[in-house]
Amino acid sequence: MKKTLLIGEPIGLFIARETGPLDKVKTWETSTAGAELNVAVGLRRLEQGVGYYTKLGKDPLAKVLISRMEEDGIDTSLITYHDTEFTAFQLKQKVEEGDPECFNFRNHSAARTLSKDDLKDADWNDYDWLHCTGIFSGLTETTREAMVYAVSKAREFGMTVSFDPNLRPYLWPSTEAMADYMNKMASKADIFLPGIKECKICIGEDDPEKAAQKYLDLGCRCVIIKLGAEGAYYATKEESGYVEGFRVEKIIDTVGAGDGFAAGVISALKEGLSLREAVRRGNAIGAIQLTSKGDNDGLPTREELTAFMEGRKDWRK
Repeated sequence: MKKTLLIGEPIGLFIARETGPLDKVKTWETSTAGAELNVAVGLRRLEQGVGYYTKLGKDPLAKVLISRMEEDGIDTSLITYHDTEFTAFQLKQKVEEGDPECFNFRNHSAARTLSKDDLKDADWNDYDWLHCTGIFSGLTETTREAMVYAVSKAREFGMTVSFDPNLRPYLWPSTEAMADYMNKMASKADIFLPGIKECKICIGEDDPEKAAQKYLDLGCRCVIIKLGAEGAYYATKEESGYVEGFRVEKIIDTVGAGDGFAAGVISALKEGLSLREAVRRGNAIGAIQLTSKGDNDGLPTREELTAFMEGRKDWRK
C-alpha cells in the first residue's frame, strides 16, 4: 500500500492547564495541531503510511513539529523551510465542555508562502492518495492556487483525492469567495467531506440527500456529509445511505473530530472496506476524538478503535 500525502500547515499548540480566559492562564502544555496534521496522526495510529508537505520557519517550534511528526512515523522528507518567516502556533483554552477559545498566530507564517512552484519538483511516486482541506486553501491566494495545482498533479499520478472544506470564514475575503472555492474543489474531488452546516453555507442546502445530489451533479464522485451526533450520510451515483453515530459518555473537546472522521474514512477505504463500513469507522474515530483535550493526542490505535467499535467499556486502558 502506498502512502497518503497531506498538504497543509502544522501548528505548534499551547493548551491551557487551567480553565478560564486565555489572558488569565499561567501555565501551558505543548502539543501539535492543524487539520491536515490531525488526519496524518490518525492514519499513522492505524499503521498506515503518511507523508506531509508544508513549509516551516527555521525556528525551534519547527524542530518541535518535525520531531513529533517523526516520532509518529510521518514522512517529513518533502517539508521545506523559509529563511525569514516563522512557524505558526496557537493558544487553546481549557474547557469542561463545548468548544474552546483558540487564538492563532499565523498571519506571517512560513506555510502561507507555499506556492504551486514549490510543488512542481516534488516526487509523489510513493503516494496514492492526497487529502487536503479548506483551511490551508484559505491562508492566501498563493496557497489557494497551490491546492488547485496539487489536485491536478495528484490526477497526473493517478491518486485518489479527498477534500474537507473545514470552513474558517475569517480566513476568506468573503463568504461568497469561500463557498465558490469549496464548490470548485468539491467538483474536482473523488471524496468530498463537508459537515451539514457547511453544505448550507456553500451550496444553500441543509437536507443531506439534496446537498449530496447537488455535489454529485457538480462532478464529485462521492459525498460524505457529517451530521454530528446523528452520524453521517454518504452518496455516490450507485449507492447512498445514513450511518448512525457513536455515543460517548463525556465530550471533553470538539476540536479535531472532523479530522478523526476523515482519517477513519480514508484508512478504511485504503484497506478495501466498503463505503458504508468506512463511514462507520469515520463516525467512531470522530466520536473518540471528542473525549480528548488535544487536537490529535486522543486519536486511537487500531486495538483501541476495534474495542470502541465493539462497544467495550475498557476500549482505552
